[in-house]
Amino acid sequence: MSDKQGMLIVVSGFSGVGKGTVVQLVFESLPNIQFSISCTTRKPRSGEENGVNYFFLSEEEFEQKIANDEFVEYTKTFTNYYGTLKSEIDKPLKQGVDVLLELNVVGARRIKEMYPDSVTVFITPPSIAALKARLIGRGSETQDSIERRLREIENESKDIEKYDYCVTNNIARTCADEIVNIIRSEHLKVSRQNLKNLFNE
Repeated sequence: MSDKQGMLIVVSGFSGVGKGTVVQLVFESLPNIQFSISCTTRKPRSGEENGVNYFFLSEEEFEQKIANDEFVEYTKTFTNYYGTLKSEIDKPLKQGVDVLLELNVVGARRIKEMYPDSVTVFITPPSIAALKARLIGRGSETQDSIERRLREIENESKDIEKYDYCVTNNIARTCADEIVNIIRSEHLKVSRQNLKNLFNE
């Protein structure tokens, strides 16, 4: 058991901003970080795997976990549930392992309330026009769903100022490197280091 608490990192961003790609690049640079896999009732997208990208659950399974108090946070966006299991966070943090969560603004707000020492990062696009083009480029969005997501983006933008950091995803590698630097800098804070052990040896 490590005597050093792991750090909780929360990454958010507008739908279509490229969070998944950026987060994957962060893990390539910091392989010791553990990804907290969220639960969702939405259908898997092409290339997504159960237990890797998300735990894909039926609505009944999700609601049973709510009843069992298994979530540290959960929310319903559009027609789908999203939630973070307590087991995916608390155990690795106690073992000194850093945990990264990819959450929407509602989930991030709840995590920050429950884990005040968590580090929150919001990813923005270079422009709303670039984001709209990316959403259209997915090929899985109808015009109605794009308009709905753009309205959601307007609402989410009001929460950006509550985050600790904000980075722009113009080039995914550069964006990921900025997040890696944030994580490394946070570990250098005196409040996160067990300096008393240095003098007890």
